[in-house]
Amino acid sequence: MNAWLDTVLIAFILTGLQALGSSRLESVIRAVAAEGVLLGAMLFLAHGGAMPPAVWLLVAGSVVVKSVIFPWLLFRALRAADVRREVDPYVGYSASLLLGVMVLAGSLWIGSRFPLPRPAISTLMVSVAYFGILAGLLLIVTRRQALTQVVGYLVLENGIYVFGMAIARENPLLFELGVLLDVFVAVFVMGITIFHISREFEHIDTERLSTLNDWTP
Repeated sequence: MNAWLDTVLIAFILTGLQALGSSRLESVIRAVAAEGVLLGAMLFLAHGGAMPPAVWLLVAGSVVVKSVIFPWLLFRALRAADVRREVDPYVGYSASLLLGVMVLAGSLWIGSRFPLPRPAISTLMVSVAYFGILAGLLLIVTRRQALTQVVGYLVLENGIYVFGMAIARENPLLFELGVLLDVFVAVFVMGITIFHISREFEHIDTERLSTLNDWTP
């Protein structure tokens, strides 16, 4: 079972690197949708397949919300904003991938030394959690488009979700349900914000918002 879990964790790392190295917003959204499916698989494998009905419900809800509802909201915001690519990010895509690899190496080092109250289900889990959190932060601070920054927030939250699976062994349902509710509200609010920014200013480039000032006749 650990071998399958490690495979899913490695796939999670690859989706994070794909999000960092892609200029097409559709590809970035699909990467975060794939992470939603992988999180459901992680939760299933973490419980060894023998899960109470509450955990089955959480797995199904997590997959539906993260891989269907969130991407649908983001694709809808993308169509409303009429933007297809992240143009001229603060950090280029090759440099972002290089930073992602450096973050991965640092996460593996930190994860191997992070003290846990009990051994983790997989030795990679804490490292992958750190990678998800830091990769999400990279997307937030290195991109200009508001929608890509929302995706970065989702990647960051997914890292927190993995970390919760690693440490909240006694009561993971409460922890993961709380995180899921928080991120659902946040993405809903951010989607509305992107829609209104696009309607008022005909763009979702957050850099251009810094030049706004009061209009004088």
